[in-house]
Amino acid sequence: MSLTAISPERVSVDAAPAYAELHSLSNFTFLRGASHPHELVEQADLLGYAALAITDECSLAGVVRAHMAAKDRRLKLIIGSEFRLLCGLKLVALAIDRRGYGGLCRLITRGRRAAGKGQYSLTRAELEAAGLEQCFILWLPAPRPSREELRWLAGRFPDKVRIAVELLREGGDRERQAALVQIGAQCGVALIASGDVHMHVRARRRLQDALTAIRLKMPVAEAGLRLYANGERYLRERARLARLYPREWLEATVELAAGCSFSLDELRYEYPRELVPPGETPASYLRRLTYEGASWRWPDGVPQSERDAIEHELALIAELRYEPYFLTVQDIVAYARRQGILCQGRGSAANSRVCYCLGVTLLFERFISRERNESPDIDIDFEHERREEVLQYVYRKYGRERAALAATVIMYRPRSALRDLARVFGLGAAESGRLAKVMQWWDGSAAIPQRVRDAGFDPASPWLARLLPLANELVSFPGFPRHLSQHVGGFVICEGLLEELVPIENAAMPERTVVQWDKDDLNDLGLLKVDLLALGMLTALKRAFTLVNDYRRSRHALGQLPAEDPKVYDMISRADTIGVFQIESRAQMAMLPRLKPRSYDDLVIEVAIVRPGPIQGDMVHPYLRRRCGAEPVEYPSEEVREVLQRTLGVPIFQEQVMKIAIVAAGFSPGEADALRRAMGAWKRTGGLDPFRERLLEGMHANGYPQEFAQRIYQQMLGFGEYGFPLSHAASFALLVYDSAWLKCYEPAAFTCALLNSQPMGFYAPAQLVRDARAHGVEVRAVDACVSEWDATLERRGDGEPALRLGMRLVKSLSQAGVMRLLAARTQRPFASVSDLAARAALDRGDLEALAAAGALACLSGNRYLAFWEVAARERPMPLQFAPARR
Repeated sequence: MSLTAISPERVSVDAAPAYAELHSLSNFTFLRGASHPHELVEQADLLGYAALAITDECSLAGVVRAHMAAKDRRLKLIIGSEFRLLCGLKLVALAIDRRGYGGLCRLITRGRRAAGKGQYSLTRAELEAAGLEQCFILWLPAPRPSREELRWLAGRFPDKVRIAVELLREGGDRERQAALVQIGAQCGVALIASGDVHMHVRARRRLQDALTAIRLKMPVAEAGLRLYANGERYLRERARLARLYPREWLEATVELAAGCSFSLDELRYEYPRELVPPGETPASYLRRLTYEGASWRWPDGVPQSERDAIEHELALIAELRYEPYFLTVQDIVAYARRQGILCQGRGSAANSRVCYCLGVTLLFERFISRERNESPDIDIDFEHERREEVLQYVYRKYGRERAALAATVIMYRPRSALRDLARVFGLGAAESGRLAKVMQWWDGSAAIPQRVRDAGFDPASPWLARLLPLANELVSFPGFPRHLSQHVGGFVICEGLLEELVPIENAAMPERTVVQWDKDDLNDLGLLKVDLLALGMLTALKRAFTLVNDYRRSRHALGQLPAEDPKVYDMISRADTIGVFQIESRAQMAMLPRLKPRSYDDLVIEVAIVRPGPIQGDMVHPYLRRRCGAEPVEYPSEEVREVLQRTLGVPIFQEQVMKIAIVAAGFSPGEADALRRAMGAWKRTGGLDPFRERLLEGMHANGYPQEFAQRIYQQMLGFGEYGFPLSHAASFALLVYDSAWLKCYEPAAFTCALLNSQPMGFYAPAQLVRDARAHGVEVRAVDACVSEWDATLERRGDGEPALRLGMRLVKSLSQAGVMRLLAARTQRPFASVSDLAARAALDRGDLEALAAAGALACLSGNRYLAFWEVAARERPMPLQFAPARR
């Protein structure tokens, strides 16, 4: 091919051929890409591209969002990834079919698992062994192209390699083009147009420069040639491309895109099946376990109404083929119970009669629907100090090739955006910190200028006039990703190799691995996730029950305490709730005397109503006014009465909003569930806007007043700020009642358990101890001759328990020193401070800590004498003389 044949002047703008962009990075190539996946998809579709490949560097973290954006568009989405090997070879791999996609995931996993968090490491041997036979390979040549690289690739992936020619007007394009034409002819490899896209529009150029400087950890003024020379790395108009590239290279992109048939819709997820005993099916085994549990739950016989409900749920589980999922959850809970780890399930699907019978939950509220085209969602809370045992059990049972934690996408917030950008503009750490410190987590982009003034800066100054628009871009909807982190406990478990379904990488914590998709991505693709969460109150309750049962010879357990005790509700209504789960905050304590809970249902509402969603949705005051009779309770229809009667006509729970959409606006159950998901994620997806007109028109058509419809929609927006589902509130209310009962009837044991479970809750140990004294508990000081590491109960003369403080509360006292002290004390009592110090081998720091806490008074008479005895143990340093010089 001659150079004159491809001269841009000879291409007509009107004759722009079709084009597919095969190399584009989203902002999930963190601190390189400057556009969201959906922005790239929307812009490519607007420009009339035939296809778009999202090829983030050694990552598929953004492809689900691109996939969802491309679903209703003409644009074809191709899944791929960019790699730079340790030898310097750079390439893009594009999945042709499901097999190619599996190989792509496997290669990304190998690279990420071989390096620290956020890094990857790949060799040619690993590329060759990954199984990319069903992937197209685009060679991305260096400024000085290497024939050896191309020959190696062409030999390993015959007929699948293309030379990506990226003409970006950086100087030397014609010479580079000629060199690649020559190399391609010599190696028998075709050339193809490509754009190395980093942004959907040129206007993101400044942001891309700033991101590069953040990644390089240097001011942008010092980045120099590390920044791109121009803004050409955007989705260019086809007419513009036609002036740059020969037609056959552009047409080749469309031809290659047509050869890629894979879609994320092809992913088929299978739950683990090895839990099923020989001779049984998942359905038969789940049925057997369910009815065994039902016999335990209802020892006098399972009521027919409950049998009918169980059969309905089992039939629905069978229809949706969810049996292995429920068996997986049951196995995890059974393991925790065998190990004595307190746990409780919650979640929209978990609160079912089947889960109740399996021992996963302690109650039931609602169940999955066949209309919900997604996996069940079960959350299980474990004692926070022992959850790691459960996580490692899952890893051991299924292997790291079949189980991993879900990811969480850490987004830029105003504070982090200002801090990073201030450094990019050359500010020092002190000034950057001052600028960021005035921001609050709830501030949005609109608050940034005023916050900047509060920090003593002038928003109109030249450098801030450039910085603030960039900050707005980082924090504006839907939020700019900064990096991936691990979900608090969402486990993805599958039957086959997880690394062929989604790439896996190392988390920051040792022995943790995460998939590259977050919970919303997993939901969008219908993949199983079970949340194994840590809850400090479960740790405290477990310890409290153990203390009480050992002391009283009782058999109290979670969910089995005397119900609906008026004395407990009297205490709660007085806001005497320091240490009580969920209702100990100042906001909750201010609400309690107004709401005056008198039943478990009231606790459910109390847990749910003091949340940002109900507060911002203006649900709190109407409910309180109606509860005390200051405002009439009115319902616009009998259908709405059935939905909202429990909460006096005010929608407080997500489930109520869904039902209102069904009965008042004519939504189908499936549409209502889509609304529920949008309520929880509208800030990320903007998903509530499409429902607004549908809701308002539907209610109007059914005769509901406009004011009612508008109020319901505003309340839905409030739920986007964090509203509680009924199922979660019901599970938490059980813990509220049990912890309140213990505080009311067993304050010594309850406080002892809280002290031994620190850190947790709102209150420091000193506040908990002061509250215990106020409730009549005798608190005994730390005593080196008596106290253990943990607080303990001691019997008083009247038989009631006294609280002995543990040595863990002594400031600056080392746990290792205490363990030596306890070991020495078991041999024989200490005779003096010197005897204790010598036998326990305590250093001066530990002795002074004990003396300051008064823990040595038993040996010295009082803390002041103890200080003198500790000081007397200080030995003079022996004199040392330098050897005489000869």
